[in-house]
Amino acid sequence: MLEEFKKFALRGNVVDLAIGVIIGAAFGAIVNSLVGDVIMPVVGAVTGGIDFSNYFLPLSSKVTATTLAEAKKEGSVLAWGSFMTISLNFIIIAFVLFLVIRGLNRLIHKEAEKAPPPSKTEQLLTEIRDQLKSR
Repeated sequence: MLEEFKKFALRGNVVDLAIGVIIGAAFGAIVNSLVGDVIMPVVGAVTGGIDFSNYFLPLSSKVTATTLAEAKKEGSVLAWGSFMTISLNFIIIAFVLFLVIRGLNRLIHKEAEKAPPPSKTEQLLTEIRDQLKSR
């Protein structure tokens, strides 16, 4: 059983997926910093020093606090400012991933165009394969 698990864990797809998850987590931290430390302060400065992460709507009359952390201790709140910040994180991550994948696709297409034409042997083997498939 241990040998079977080892074979499963070391297959290419599992290792590639693990690497993707680790890189994704690191990328998420970078984007969180970009949004929290760069974009939202600029948005706050443009809007007069507003900090969106502290915006909330109290859902209980017991909530009298002015900060989100304190308000959550007092009762139910709708933290719409925090949701807005997280939504902005998602949009930025999605856009950057789109740009990365778009760049990779362009690079792949350029490499495919540069590929040399198949040799005479490869052409013959391809024809033989196609004829065997058609039978």
